[in-house]
Amino acid sequence: MIKVTLIKSTIGEVASVKATVASLGLKKIRSERTFEESPAVWGQIKKVAHLVKVENV
Repeated sequence: MIKVTLIKSTIGEVASVKATVASLGLKKIRSERTFEESPAVWGQIKKVAHLVKVENV
């Protein structure tokens, strides 16, 4: 399990990055979601790595 937390705002980001953050279920700064590890989730995290913090749970 991994916990993903939105650290920075998506203001000024391209639409695809905003859509990826939304698809992860992150809406506001400091919002968190927990996911099972999968290649799809890791791909999304890699795309928005500059905006999120990832922790093992």
